[in-house]
Amino acid sequence: MEDKLIRLTVNGRDEAVVIRPLATLQDVLRDTLELTAVKSGCGQGGCGSCSVLVDGELRLSCLTLAERAEGAEVTTLEGLNETNAIVPLQQAFVENYAAQCGYCTAGMVVAAKALLDRNPAPSRDEIVEGLSGNLCRCTGFAPIVRAVQQAAQALSDTGEEAS
Repeated sequence: MEDKLIRLTVNGRDEAVVIRPLATLQDVLRDTLELTAVKSGCGQGGCGSCSVLVDGELRLSCLTLAERAEGAEVTTLEGLNETNAIVPLQQAFVENYAAQCGYCTAGMVVAAKALLDRNPAPSRDEIVEGLSGNLCRCTGFAPIVRAVQQAAQALSDTGEEAS
């Protein structure tokens, strides 16, 4: 197996990267493109800290082969807010103390974005289900669920998208 050139769009920018055989999307995003909001957690798909959107769908970048993302639109936490202005989802995380150590936060925000894009008015159970692939050891999840509920309400009041 030899190295391969792939092309993909990451956070709105066209990228061409040379990848090793069996390189994960997480490897490309963190090591090659230096997008460090994509965390290296368990490496087995159990923690969600590496969550990204691939063509709008939530994916665990540690389990996604980079080659499978060829031609795709990949969005990381860095790409959710191009203007760097705080938006309802981020503001809700701040106001509800939903980010403690910060390790899971990027994955949680990306998962919440995916959920709110699919379902702008989720029930508490739907929020819990939507975040179920992400682990947090600091908050006990209650502040995170409250943050997503608050963001959903704020977005419905303004008619904005989750990012």
